[in-house]
Amino acid sequence: MATGFRNLTVYQKAFALAMDIYVKTKEFPKEEIYSLTSQIRRSSRSVCSNIGEGYRKRRYTAHFISKMSDADMENSETQVWLDFSLAFKFISQDEFVNFNERSEEVGKLLGYMIKNPEKYK
Repeated sequence: MATGFRNLTVYQKAFALAMDIYVKTKEFPKEEIYSLTSQIRRSSRSVCSNIGEGYRKRRYTAHFISKMSDADMENSETQVWLDFSLAFKFISQDEFVNFNERSEEVGKLLGYMIKNPEKYK
């Protein structure tokens, strides 16, 4: 059974999104491996790592807010890479909508955490 940060809905949703992005990027052109592919994988995974790190120090409100803010920043970066992926036609419009809507939901959950850190102590 998952414990700690793994129980958080935001972590579960961010992790699932990062995994789906990873699977999809396996189809990206090989020449993108060191640019777009690695960037979108890195930023989507970083959302999860920042949630985990911040949750471990949740008793320190400023640190918690900072790490959730970092997670939100990485989530926004992932959206930028999704924009490029769509523009380059590496993902379909439907895939873009799916990934982007899920990323928006993660962003809303992170925003709630940033505004209500006391609920996570």
